[in-house]
Amino acid sequence: MSDYAPRQIVRVTIGPEIAAYGFPDEHPFGTHRMQAFWDEAQIQGLDRQVEVAHPFPATVEELTRFHTPEYVERVQRQSETGEGYLDYGDTPAFPGVYEASSYVVGSALDAMRQIMAGACSRAFVPIAGLHHARREQAGGFCVFNDIGVVIHTLREEYDIQRVAYVDIDAHHGDGVFYAFESDPHVRFLDFHEDGRYLYPGTGEASEIGKGEAENTKLNIPMPPGSGDVHFMQRWTQALRFLEEGRPEFVILQCGADSIAGDPLAHLRLSPNLHGQVASRLVRLAEDLGHGRMLAVGGGGYNPINIGKGWCAVVRALVHTPYGHIF
Repeated sequence: MSDYAPRQIVRVTIGPEIAAYGFPDEHPFGTHRMQAFWDEAQIQGLDRQVEVAHPFPATVEELTRFHTPEYVERVQRQSETGEGYLDYGDTPAFPGVYEASSYVVGSALDAMRQIMAGACSRAFVPIAGLHHARREQAGGFCVFNDIGVVIHTLREEYDIQRVAYVDIDAHHGDGVFYAFESDPHVRFLDFHEDGRYLYPGTGEASEIGKGEAENTKLNIPMPPGSGDVHFMQRWTQALRFLEEGRPEFVILQCGADSIAGDPLAHLRLSPNLHGQVASRLVRLAEDLGHGRMLAVGGGGYNPINIGKGWCAVVRALVHTPYGHIF
């Protein structure tokens, strides 16, 4: 395939409803993160190359496709008071946390539905990719797991079974991994900082799926300080692993906290690598004949990295040319 593939319609979700997903009191996951990305997108002119979508809220019915009803009710209650934590101390409640969280999930669902309807070929939701949330509780700044809801909805509404989930956030996507650990139809690929040095402490290379799902999960823990070269040493194997699953839908969680200079992690990937990964996943989806790809922002706590990394991903989605490093 040529580097200069025809541009497709790409939707990017922007709005105050998802920007509101952020925690108070100088918490690292603040409400400035969406704007850090969008400011850089405007500087680069990407805002003129994409179709801007407005956020949508998820319904309780949609949330409970992944989460337990008891947990959803708990978030609703604590959203009213803004008191306490939704996990063991990383994810505080705040007034309106339920509404903000439901907009994150609803926006990811809307992006997926637009792709499935053919209204766009690919989409990016910057404030999404909350990969630590478990079915019954929050975790690691993540209240509702939009990725899990999207996967269940693909199955229930579109009969899409084979999904590839690729995660290059510095932190292991434990909320997604353990939810689908025994599901042979979810190809799970996760590059992350070794759990011996970083939250959540999971994602060992030996975790390859259970039962019928054995060998459908690939965890690639990297030592602190790892950069693009270390990543690329494993990429050919990882891409072959994805191709073998022949996914009908591709999801990329492109957390910017794996980029050099993040205050909470210790990897040294480049923004360009984020774009290269997105570009290659676009080609994978197109080679499989459907072209369906949803990218979600995930983590990232350095505003400059957020802007550069996520814009590199969006450039790849609209097929701005990249040089080959694959």
